[in-house]
Amino acid sequence: MNTEFPTIKHLFISPGHNFVGHAGREPDTYPAKDLAEVELKAGSGIMGDRYFDHKPDYKGQITFFDWETYLRIREKFSRKNLEPWVFRRNVITVGVELNDLIGVEFEMQGVLFAGTEEARPCMWMNREIGDGAKEALEGLGGLRARILTDGWLRTGRCELGIKSSV
Repeated sequence: MNTEFPTIKHLFISPGHNFVGHAGREPDTYPAKDLAEVELKAGSGIMGDRYFDHKPDYKGQITFFDWETYLRIREKFSRKNLEPWVFRRNVITVGVELNDLIGVEFEMQGVLFAGTEEARPCMWMNREIGDGAKEALEGLGGLRARILTDGWLRTGRCELGIKSSV
């Protein structure tokens, strides 16, 4: 496990889907908004995000991505100007082993989550980052989770509590 104190480095939302449902055509250009805080609704998602109330019991009401993975991908593909929002994940964390949270209930900043599965990289990563990016991200795509309690997430240091296996 990473020895850094768990931190939320970025919080992103987007009002629309740039890639989902776009096979065979160009992506849309909805912006990713980098916010200092986001409001979460249990069972629904992040207020203002494209996946809010997407469908009942949706596994990806919120997604997490690892800052260290972002830095490694940026270096590997020689993309110094690559922004962290390009991965289309909501919460960018430092010091959290995201794959360890699959199948686990955990608490962050007073909000309870259920880690459901890896947020697998898609074919669009090759277009956005470079050939081979999708493969380079296999097993490192982040975490999809359900939101179990209402609350807020804010950038900055945070406690991470493991509650139970789901």
